[in-house]
Amino acid sequence: MIDEAYMRRCFDLAKCGIGNVAPNPMVGAVLVFDDRIIGEGYHRKCGEAHAEVNAIASVSKPELLNRATLYVNLEPCSHYGKTPPCAKLIIEKDIPEVVVANSDPFPEVSGRGIQMLRAHGIKVTTGVLEKEGWNLNRRFFTFHTQKRPYIILKWAQSADGFMDVKRESAAQPPIVISNGITSIMQHKLRSEEAGIMVATNTALLDNPSLTARNWDGCRNPIRILIDRDLKVPMNFKLYDGASRTLIFTETEPLVKSPNVEYVILPFDGPNRTLKIDALLSALYQKSVQSVIVEGGAALLHSFMESGLWDEMRIETALEMKLKDGVEAPKPCGTLVSEKLIGGHVIQWMRN
Repeated sequence: MIDEAYMRRCFDLAKCGIGNVAPNPMVGAVLVFDDRIIGEGYHRKCGEAHAEVNAIASVSKPELLNRATLYVNLEPCSHYGKTPPCAKLIIEKDIPEVVVANSDPFPEVSGRGIQMLRAHGIKVTTGVLEKEGWNLNRRFFTFHTQKRPYIILKWAQSADGFMDVKRESAAQPPIVISNGITSIMQHKLRSEEAGIMVATNTALLDNPSLTARNWDGCRNPIRILIDRDLKVPMNFKLYDGASRTLIFTETEPLVKSPNVEYVILPFDGPNRTLKIDALLSALYQKSVQSVIVEGGAALLHSFMESGLWDEMRIETALEMKLKDGVEAPKPCGTLVSEKLIGGHVIQWMRN
């Protein structure tokens, strides 16, 4: 009898790999015998052993494997990549039953793992807590099914709907809207996503580093700058080499910087703007699986108008009123959650 509680345990285990396994999906695996867990594991880091391998290795009595059921939130792989195929190991260990939440859209797998198991007489059940499984690996699934990164639009605003005061240069610092806790949350989010994006004006006015420096053990995201005419000076933080940086431009650079890659694309239309679908296609080719879009307001509006976004993360400081300044976008989509943290409301919305 299939017990959904074991699949939920797979989800919990899988989350332990967030920020470390990309571009691979987060996967957890649980082995069950006689209504008790005898082994479990998760994919810890890209290039290392998969969840099924770690779960099987954790079993103290291997003689129970041929009577056990393996729960795993994603279809076992069937191909040789950086590690051998998990489906082959399951067959070798004579595990008689496998329960799966989601099939794998990755072309090298895409149903072949399940077919391989069934061809060897293994009972395979699919679609168990499928929606929850999709939500867990929504970045991975979006990347492989829609051929673009998973997009998170993010901004902080005052209670009256402004992102900042109007400024002319970086000499005037931006208004700090986030509090101590929400600032740490932002850096945690950066460590979990593949990339983070800003456009020219935001880079010129804020001189941001766009790293996850305030989250311990951080993995910095790929920094992405939209800078048509290369107006951002090379002594700004985005050129400091601290993290891989992609600069989308239509201007050939005269001098190049370490850890900075220029992507030449046409900026079309009356305002010579970069089309969002072309940008996302280029990021897909660069294997960037998810992107936080931090601004400015015009860039956020462009994504909203294109419809090519997946989430919004909006922070509102309830006691701050600016009365004038840079207007924040108007939220849209479906509200998923809302939390109050130190007088700030954090809204999470889905497209």
